Amino acid sequence: MDDKVVDSQPLDKQLSDKQSLDKAPLENQRFPGAREAKFGLGQVVRHRLYPFRGVIFDIDPSFDNTEEWYEAIPEDKRPDRNQPFYHLFAENLESEYIAYVSEQNLEPDTSGEPVRHPMVAQAFDAGEPGQYRVPARLTN
Repeated sequence: MDDKVVDSQPLDKQLSDKQSLDKAPLENQRFPGAREAKFGLGQVVRHRLYPFRGVIFDIDPSFDNTEEWYEAIPEDKRPDRNQPFYHLFAENLESEYIAYVSEQNLEPDTSGEPVRHPMVAQAFDAGEPGQYRVPARLTN
């Protein structure tokens, strides 16, 4: 994973700012043309089309994966590159894995169920249902 700065504000400030954002996409001032992220670090989300969910552990302001990865997505389902993409500690009924998902394909997971991916406990502290906290040792 690269050392990209996603947001230099404390996580609680990021989350309160993101929760108050208008639904219209906002331009990201550090990455012209890229939208501000709708979801935050530690948030539990689920895929809109496929049966998996996960915890966000990193955010790219726009597509930042290989061309091969992008081309492997069926053309009629390929997301726009110019939107936030999220790295998830993901799970489905059978397994746990890392997923890379466009913002348009995610929605908040409102189940309140914990995510069982083994990396969640190492990377986050427990928070409110649907949210994990970045430990103080990892914040600026």
